[in-house]
Amino acid sequence: MIYQKRREHRFVFYISSLLWLIFQTSSIAQESSKKMDVSRVNADSRHYLYVATPGIRNYLGYGGHGLLVFDMDNNHKFVKRISTGGFHDNGKPSNVKGIAVSKSLNSIYISTLESLQRIDLETESLVWEIPFDGGCDRMSISPDGKTMYLPSLEKDFWNVVNCETGEILDKIVVDSRAHNTICGPSGSNIYLGDINSPYVHVVKSSTNNIEQKIGPFSAGIRPFTINSQESLVFVNVNDLLGFEVGDLKSGEMVASIQVQGWDKGPVRRHGNPSHGIALTPDEKEIWISDGFNMRIHIFRNLPPYQQLTTIPLSDMPGWITMSLDGRYAYPSSGEVIDVKTRESLYLLKDENFNTVSSEKMIEIVLKEGKLVEAGDQFGLGRKN
Repeated sequence: MIYQKRREHRFVFYISSLLWLIFQTSSIAQESSKKMDVSRVNADSRHYLYVATPGIRNYLGYGGHGLLVFDMDNNHKFVKRISTGGFHDNGKPSNVKGIAVSKSLNSIYISTLESLQRIDLETESLVWEIPFDGGCDRMSISPDGKTMYLPSLEKDFWNVVNCETGEILDKIVVDSRAHNTICGPSGSNIYLGDINSPYVHVVKSSTNNIEQKIGPFSAGIRPFTINSQESLVFVNVNDLLGFEVGDLKSGEMVASIQVQGWDKGPVRRHGNPSHGIALTPDEKEIWISDGFNMRIHIFRNLPPYQQLTTIPLSDMPGWITMSLDGRYAYPSSGEVIDVKTRESLYLLKDENFNTVSSEKMIEIVLKEGKLVEAGDQFGLGRKN
């Protein structure tokens, strides 16, 4: 009897151990499969830089007309040129004013002086092109990809636009020269820059009403950017070679920083010595444009904002953006700059090996024609 019970216990223990081993083996296999899937997804995803031209006024000598695609995973080699709309009544290409994407609609949008285009990223076909009364400037799209805040062409209002249809949903009146727009990463706030106003206007997305004004800064607002926590705004302003900082919580300007060691002189475009500002994605540095000296100046993003170094460029910069991973900086002069080493690695070249320069470019991560992730035309902080 005792021997029989011991045999039964051994059998139960054996079966339990076998089941546990099968379960563990299955779990390990599942985890391994998951890791393989993740690896495969990463391997199949490709990083591209989409550059809209003519992105410096209507100058076709900076890349012609179209949407140029560069392979960020292969030394920024030219991939293709996608045909775009955006023409004046006389048939000549119109100035590109802004570029943005909607992940949910798998679409890229290009604004020109007169109209807004929606292009499907998978088919690369034009879904629609709509002219807007009052023209278009540099827009921004809500994080859910459904709503666009589209400034008029330096009139006194922004249009709130349905990204799927292009329908105007609302209108926001600010000052007199609507220009640049940032939708905050939280989706709650939209930040509006009007050239004639010394304030950054903050709109609540839930109401489309102006709820706050940040400033006054020392002059009208030009390019600007924000940190990921939406606690600070960094602005270029008219007539300053440098930048200013605003506290988005208190609403006050908290710093005004002037570039040291370089003269402020006349510029060929924008009428402003510093037109272009970006945070590195880790928010440790501030990069600003210097149009007269054709340089980028770099500052530590920590009061008192120490000036660190300067980088020479081949042409006048009028904009700066960054890659999602913070590895590359893209001034509008066409260089691809290694953020860590400060070296200019490449010049963007088109299919005919001509230098491509544009103030309207954006990083797009694609997998099988679908948008996986996207950067932004503004050099936004991405610390969180």
